[in-house]
Amino acid sequence: MLECNTFAITEHKKILSSVQSYDIKNGETGDVVGSAKENIGSLTQVLRWVMSKQFLPTMVEVREKPDDSLVFTLRRGWYLFRSRVEVRDAQGELVGYFKSKFFTISGGFHVYDKDDKYFAHVKGRLFGFHYKFLTEDDKVEMGEVSKQIGGVAGLAREMFFSADNYFLKINPDLAEQPMSKMLLLAATLAVDIIYKSESRGTVDSSDFGGE
Repeated sequence: MLECNTFAITEHKKILSSVQSYDIKNGETGDVVGSAKENIGSLTQVLRWVMSKQFLPTMVEVREKPDDSLVFTLRRGWYLFRSRVEVRDAQGELVGYFKSKFFTISGGFHVYDKDDKYFAHVKGRLFGFHYKFLTEDDKVEMGEVSKQIGGVAGLAREMFFSADNYFLKINPDLAEQPMSKMLLLAATLAVDIIYKSESRGTVDSSDFGGE
């Protein structure tokens, strides 16, 4: 999976489900190379129907096709003012983590590696679901995410099923850096699965830094 430099991420279309799952495809060939699915307990699933998802813990497992071997996980505990999401490899070792902006309502966040070094931050438009991962000084674009909607009929279908489809394009300079690609893919999934749930309601696009 991490050999790819472009990923197409497609949410499974479900009407009544508190658990999100996705297909991860090679963005150039369209082949399914993996999957991402929340793995949460029965109690958390029940609580999601009566509590805001943003306050509850979650774990997302990302697996590689065809054998469904675990590649990495995203984990977040109970939410208290500022969210920390950890990325751990198949052996459970920390790869990096994300920190949301303090008291943000838009889901903006920063990416750090396992050694607490600043890796990237999000800059872009949440409404258009188009954003970039940039280095701290904004000089290097490490990855870009855009959403593709297939016409009016496709838009209506996606709105009805609450499904998302988008692309992650990674800087070619990172082609031989699987851990960097892992962090960017994890961060892309975190925007949709975790941080977007924290921005439900009013969205302040300034927290994403503009373009």
